[in-house]
Formats: sequence, C-alpha cells, structure tokens
Amino acid sequence: MDLILILVGGLLMIVGILGSFLPVLPGVPVSWLGLLVLHLAPSIPMNYWLLGITLIIAILIYALNLLIPAMGTKRFGGSKFGIIGATIGLIVGLIAPIPFGVLIGPFIGAFIGEIINKSNSKSALKAAFGSFIGFLASSFMEFVIAFGFLILFIYKAWEYRDLLS
Repeated sequence: MDLILILVGGLLMIVGILGSFLPVLPGVPVSWLGLLVLHLAPSIPMNYWLLGITLIIAILIYALNLLIPAMGTKRFGGSKFGIIGATIGLIVGLIAPIPFGVLIGPFIGAFIGEIINKSNSKSALKAAFGSFIGFLASSFMEFVIAFGFLILFIYKAWEYRDLLS
C-alpha cells in the first residue's frame, strides 16, 4: 500500500511540475496533492504543520499565478481588452498545434485586444510584452515552488525508506 501511495504521489509531483508550464494544469495545487498522498501512506507519520503550511503556500501561489499575467499587462499600459485578449490567446495557444503556442498566444492575444481597444500599435505592443513577462514570471514562480515541493517529497520519502514495505 505504501509503495502505491508513494508512486501516485510521485506521479502527482511530476504532473505538478509540468503544470507549472502548462496553464491547463494547476501545478502547485497538484504538487501539494502529491505531498498529501505521501502523508496518507501508513508508514509515514502525518505532519499537519507541514501540510498546513504547504497548503497555504499552494493557495497563495495559485492565486498569484492567476493575477500576475494580468498585472503585467496592466503595468505595461494594457486595458481590459488586452487582458481578455491575453487570456483568449492563451487558450488558443494551448489548442493550436503550433510550436510555443502557450508563449505566443497570450502575446498575440493581448496585442489584438489592445488594437481592438483603439490603441496605437506601439502601446499595444508594450501591453503584449507586459502580458508575456507576466506569464513568464508566474510560470517561473510556480515552477520554483513545485520543484521545492518535489524536494520535500523526496526528503520525506527518503527519511522513512526503512519503514516502507
């Protein structure tokens, strides 16, 4: 039973790291589920403080992950049309079979959104750049936390390796 839970937890950790780059998957919350599954293994004692603190971090990072790209667009002079365009571009970038669609989509979407909002091309390009920078910053932040959760997972599994059967 322990081995199955550790394998499922490890799989969730890997999916969480992938989710830090793929906006379809909530990376840090999935990584946190991996920690939870690890602590559900009978041989590993439940550490409520660890799970509580990491849950708070996961919720905070998830909320920031949703806000940072919009804040980047707004910070670089974007309007609501640019924010909506960046979101639509992100969805299209995920679906479209083009290389780096996840990176290109929000940029093009924010640019088109700003052009529709009657911005000139220079300010539209600036807002699109802000969306791109915001997306990269939030993805990097989510990756760092998901990777930190993976290190914690490995440490806990290794700490109790003798008890696992």
